[in-house]
Amino acid sequence: MQDKINDLLQLPIERSLKKNIEIIEQIIENNVDIVKREFVFHGPIDISGVVFYTDGLVNVQLIDSEILKPLMIYSSQIREQDNTQVTHFLAENIKNHLILNTAVKFVTKISDALENILSGDTLVLLDFCDQGFIASTKGWDARSVGEAETETVVRGPRDGFTESIRTNTALVRRRIRDPYLRMEAMKIGEKSKTDVHIAYVKGIVKDGIVNEVRERLQKIKIDLVLESGYIEELIRDAPNSPFSTIQSTERPDKVAAALYEGRVAIFVDNTPFVLLVPTFFWQYIQASDDYYSSFWTGSFFRLIRYIAFLISLTLPSLYVLIVSFHQEMIPTTLALTIAAGRDVSPFPALIEALVMEISFELIREAGLRIPKPIGQTVSIIGSLVIGQAAVQAGFVSPSILIIVAITGISSFAIPNYATSFALRLVRFPLLIASGTLGLMGFGAVFVMITIHVLSLRSFGEPYTAPLFPLKPSDQKDIIIRAPWWKMQKRPQMVDDNPNRSESGIKPEPPKANSGESDTDKKSNDNKNNDNNKNNQSNEKGRKVKQKRTWRK
Repeated sequence: MQDKINDLLQLPIERSLKKNIEIIEQIIENNVDIVKREFVFHGPIDISGVVFYTDGLVNVQLIDSEILKPLMIYSSQIREQDNTQVTHFLAENIKNHLILNTAVKFVTKISDALENILSGDTLVLLDFCDQGFIASTKGWDARSVGEAETETVVRGPRDGFTESIRTNTALVRRRIRDPYLRMEAMKIGEKSKTDVHIAYVKGIVKDGIVNEVRERLQKIKIDLVLESGYIEELIRDAPNSPFSTIQSTERPDKVAAALYEGRVAIFVDNTPFVLLVPTFFWQYIQASDDYYSSFWTGSFFRLIRYIAFLISLTLPSLYVLIVSFHQEMIPTTLALTIAAGRDVSPFPALIEALVMEISFELIREAGLRIPKPIGQTVSIIGSLVIGQAAVQAGFVSPSILIIVAITGISSFAIPNYATSFALRLVRFPLLIASGTLGLMGFGAVFVMITIHVLSLRSFGEPYTAPLFPLKPSDQKDIIIRAPWWKMQKRPQMVDDNPNRSESGIKPEPPKANSGESDTDKKSNDNKNNDNNKNNQSNEKGRKVKQKRTWRK
């Protein structure tokens, strides 16, 4: 049966309207949402026609006002030289002079006609005509533009991407009014035919990066693409690594900024997440707030995030290795306090840490899945009750509860969820190695993780650039955020147009005298100039008078 449908899809559109309708009905069978509307075109001769569209994906008012009404009522305005048959010239006249839709094109294959019908467009077929009209009538219900839920900011734009790819590209176009911004379209998914767009700024991005993105997307052969996560997993450089080499974002302003740094954005229909490539490790610690507040504020909170990153990765492991193997590294008073708390605990520090980490992950996952009105309440109450009960029962020590709580809070400070999740995964092997081998195990696993991160690449670019390898000119936006008048150059991966701004744009106060405004200064300068001219003229007159007196 499937082979028969595939054969029908490859057929061309015939001149017989009845045969075309039979082929389409054999393919779609009894789909109640595929609507067929027959009509009569009163042209040089009465011609039968039909309209196919998918109910729920189209704007019915557009079909009535821009397609059916002109074809049925105003069709007499079309005159054909040859009144005996419908020719290609009549189809062109209908397209150019009758159909009011702004986007009309011709199709000659059944497969193209069905693909457009299922995408929300309308197919118009006429008897004796071997091509169909495709009119753009998309009009399904969509979620309105709202705030990005996974990347909230204190100061900055509040709009976020939606599930409509056209809305998402429009949000970026609204910010970039540059004729060099390019949007390339393709469809991925043998069955789903998902719309995918590639966005970049010509003249700033490297041609090699755009070509690489194009080639990787074209190599994807899969029947279904429902979300950008499908695309991300199929084009990433290190598919077995817990660290993501492709950045995803819900914020249009972040996409616009990335495009002008020489990166490429990948829009996928039916998802509010846009992919950015290439990406670098340090960009996962940066937040949009850093660029909308002063550089002092942005730099301070970025340093706080780096501290949170180190705490989230190493704090439980360091606690376990010190308590289990290297007690001499703890001050005596603190060591006695920790020992008194662990005196009633029957488990070693490694088991305590693993149990509490897993419990924390369970509570966090439950908080995500529980409905929002009660999710946060259950998470907070569950953490307090379980933690307090575990300490009072002597199941765990109070110190490990504090360590796990600080670690969890630090992981929430990471702006990117993918990086936060990667840290949560890497934390467990580091914790097990520290609890079994002590400082040696911690150092060995930490070095392995570091070497792995240094070996990663993102679409040909080093994952840890511009710090490793070192690019001195790009250090103004890594650990700290330099002021805008200092960041005059784009990243070094931009070849053709490296200048971001001109030199000498640092704001400075006016160089006027104290207590004297610029206007007063100008008026005083004018008076001084007038006095100087008068003095010069008086001096000339005095010299002439003296000269005349001397002659006498």
